[in-house]
Amino acid sequence: MPIEIRLTSDGSHTLYNSDLDESYHSVHGAVQESMHVFIKSGLDYMLEVKRDIWVLEVGMGTGLNAWLTINQVLHSDAKVHYVAVEPHPVDISLVDQLNYPQMLHTTEYRNRLFQQLHRTEWEKFISLTPEFELRKMPYTLEDFKPMWIFDLIYFDAFAPSKHPQIWEKPMLKKLYDITTPGGILLTYSAKGQFKRDLKETGWLVETLQGPPGKREMTRATKPVSGE
Repeated sequence: MPIEIRLTSDGSHTLYNSDLDESYHSVHGAVQESMHVFIKSGLDYMLEVKRDIWVLEVGMGTGLNAWLTINQVLHSDAKVHYVAVEPHPVDISLVDQLNYPQMLHTTEYRNRLFQQLHRTEWEKFISLTPEFELRKMPYTLEDFKPMWIFDLIYFDAFAPSKHPQIWEKPMLKKLYDITTPGGILLTYSAKGQFKRDLKETGWLVETLQGPPGKREMTRATKPVSGE
């Protein structure tokens, strides 16, 4: 799979897949997009009501979302159990060139955590910090057989135009079934058909302001009994 590193508008790297003609992040800013969509609109939102959180990431890719999550909860009273589904792991030679640690001017300890994300053993929970444990799963969402129930889903798959089946009702229903009541799904996409499919599979759908360069994004909540 031909992959190359590209610079986005906020100065952070993304990866570009030439087979799909698709970037892993917004060209307007990889770090900006991840912080806005998954951390501020998702993790921070959930931390207001829970301090022990199960997260599922669909599409681990560069590990940026996982690393930003670690940074957000490090040295706090929160605990994150993070399961990342990724059928095509990024080659370590590319990981070592990504500039996320330099972009955020983090400590050497936090920088090492970014490298450890990609070097930990697969299909086993690994505690990277007291606040964060990671289990990487080398499967597509279609083949993933979850053993856990999640509070928060980072739905960061390739765009609907590139991987349509993962955005359709069977997969949205699968995610709904493994989400706790009151749990949420976050994604950068705000396509009309996608939001209609979310509603038809039971989700309560909000359209939120998007990250820089994108007008809208989506947050979907699994109703609590009685809503």
